[in-house]
Amino acid sequence: MSHILDVEEIRAILPHRYPMLLVDRVLELEPGKRVVGLKNVTINEPFFNGHFPGLAVMPGVLILECMAQVAGIILLSTPVHHGKLAFLGGLDKCRLLKPVVPGDTLLVEATLGKVRGLFGKASMVATVQGEEVARG
Repeated sequence: MSHILDVEEIRAILPHRYPMLLVDRVLELEPGKRVVGLKNVTINEPFFNGHFPGLAVMPGVLILECMAQVAGIILLSTPVHHGKLAFLGGLDKCRLLKPVVPGDTLLVEATLGKVRGLFGKASMVATVQGEEVARG
């Protein structure tokens, strides 16, 4: 069953707050299985002041953080994990393929793989206008 989460529903699941909450909306959610979330990238983001003056580019590490937050929603939206914290424990085979700039809508799809105890793995793909910009 898929449904949409707005930013307040996301804030009820994720502990992140401004300026580190990097998910604006969830478009699809199958708790424990799959999620599609989005981040509207605007020039008002605090990191654009220094990254880079004259050529605003979203830092790759924040693209990966956005992807990790979207993936975290898969587990944290399940009753057994509700109210817990999810930590990024590692990155495998991550690639940053194209720059993300102000005006872009970053769409992240994450699918949960193995879960063992407190640890889980997710496959993630980020796109802008249908073009893959990152994966891991």
